[in-house]
Amino acid sequence: RMKDSFYIEALDQAQQLLKPRRVAILQQLAEPRTCTELAELFEQTPQQIYYHVKALEHAGLVVKVAERRVRGTVEGHYQAAARSYWLAPGLVGQVGTPQQAEDQASLRLLLSLVEEVQADIGRLGQQTEVGQHVPSLGLAAEISLPAAVRPAFLAEVQQLFNDLAEKYSVDAAAGEPADPFRLILACYPDRNLG
Repeated sequence: RMKDSFYIEALDQAQQLLKPRRVAILQQLAEPRTCTELAELFEQTPQQIYYHVKALEHAGLVVKVAERRVRGTVEGHYQAAARSYWLAPGLVGQVGTPQQAEDQASLRLLLSLVEEVQADIGRLGQQTEVGQHVPSLGLAAEISLPAAVRPAFLAEVQQLFNDLAEKYSVDAAAGEPADPFRLILACYPDRNLG
């Protein structure tokens, strides 16, 4: 069955995906299709399409879901392995030295958290079938903070966050069954506004 998302952490998988023709093929494989059907869509020969489909299949990005015999040959029906594909930020890596201004240390922490969130959600998506409910929540808000109240605001948000996490955390020693959840909060200036 098709997964909701496919998180790509391996460079060889990324290399197979990051070719314009292959991305277009994947988009057409939301529903099962044959190489002949794809060839008609892209105005190419089935052999040209077959080359790309097999490369995607070898990388695990496409799955053969059926076969049928047509005029003495076996024709495969292929489908994308997932509805969406995500590239791990770690495929690029960090550039430069770690010696930056202290300001940027907190920005690096935020970027690191965002990378962890992307990796966690990507892996979770690979374990989740299309339409399967995952107990999750995403919130976002935009606020304007005068400089004079920023320290108090950040301190209050931090305290509320810690209180909420403590209130709902279950002590593993208590023996009550509980599923682990990640709770992440980020606050940063939005340079795109104003």
